[in-house]
Amino acid sequence: MSTLSLRIPESLHNRVKRLASEDKISINQFIASALAEKISALETSRYLEERAHKGDLEKFRKVLSKVPDVEPEFFDKIE
Repeated sequence: MSTLSLRIPESLHNRVKRLASEDKISINQFIASALAEKISALETSRYLEERAHKGDLEKFRKVLSKVPDVEPEFFDKIE
């Protein structure tokens, strides 16, 4: 495991301390978890962008044209 020295504003430190305490975890665990979530979000975004660039709009429209034009079921309607 690595050690990282980090300078953050006092207000942010106080908020992290409070939230970690509420979750009954250490500040270290809180920050490691937050960092993992951010990394996951960024990597997911990049992955989806890469997949989107591989997409073919014409093929998508061809597949979409096969979907029947009917009213959605009651439970599928947004209310």
